[in-house]
Amino acid sequence: MIETPTIVQTAAQPAAVIRLTIPRAEIQSAMGPAFGELMATMGAQGIAPAGPFFAHHFRLDPDVFDFEVGVPVSATVAASGRVVAGELPAAKAARTVYHGGYDGIGAAWGEFSDWVAAQGLAPAGNVWEIYAVGPESGPDADTYRTELVQPLRA
Repeated sequence: MIETPTIVQTAAQPAAVIRLTIPRAEIQSAMGPAFGELMATMGAQGIAPAGPFFAHHFRLDPDVFDFEVGVPVSATVAASGRVVAGELPAAKAARTVYHGGYDGIGAAWGEFSDWVAAQGLAPAGNVWEIYAVGPESGPDADTYRTELVQPLRA
């Protein structure tokens, strides 16, 4: 399900983002349009993605998701509608890669969180997912790859 986690130091990554605070049940219907809006805004500004889409979760609540969807950029995006300039922060973090469809990400996070706890690490209050390989690669969800990143407290 997940690769053996590692401890990494991430670099800050400028991004174009949209912040969403929505009921958990709405995540699938909200993310696709938000990613489309990001791409349309970037395209209108002549900015290409500098990496795969991500979701940066600020509050870990089982009922309400407070997060940003975003895409790394190599040029600053101008605010337009819901799209603003943002970034994935630099952080010391635990990182793993989940192999499989999005319906298994919850279980992957559970397995990853268990590993973090077993190592005696102190999670910070936010996490992110980087959708390295997804539906654009083909219909076989077994080929999807999602990086799970858990920043750690010093």
